[in-house]
Amino acid sequence: MAGKKTSNSTGNNLEQTVVDQFVRKGFVQVNYRKWLKAKDKSRFGDELLLCNVPFTNIYSGDSNTEFKVLSAKYGLDIRIECKWQQLSGSADEKLPYLYLNCIEAMPEQHIIILIDGDGFRDGAKQWLRDAVKSRRYQNEPGDDPQKQIDVMSLTEFLTWVNTKLR
Repeated sequence: MAGKKTSNSTGNNLEQTVVDQFVRKGFVQVNYRKWLKAKDKSRFGDELLLCNVPFTNIYSGDSNTEFKVLSAKYGLDIRIECKWQQLSGSADEKLPYLYLNCIEAMPEQHIIILIDGDGFRDGAKQWLRDAVKSRRYQNEPGDDPQKQIDVMSLTEFLTWVNTKLR
């Protein structure tokens, strides 16, 4: 049980790093459902980091993503999925499921998969990077050729934030 507790806390640290980066850049963090129910969404501003964002997964069930970034200033509408694995386990077996959800179920045209930690089994993170790069499973009729999926380590993400949000 101690391993799971450590894994959850380090995963939360990854998510908190995302929050910290956007808040420092002037974004307002708000729960997606609270924002959605608000009669006056303008009270939150135009630079938003929405948390706990729902989508209907490939099994037609309810799922949530950690973040959605909406920005008028930077022209962003990006979903961000965070995956951290510090200790060996089965989380890396979920990467193909995550990738298929990005392709088929998440409505955003731009998705960032933030993946880090040394607990993924050999080849898991590289498989995901290769699948994204080759657009694996995205060559079917009706697939959106404009959908952009990026896989980033924490370092790559921090560089992206500091470059994109100047």
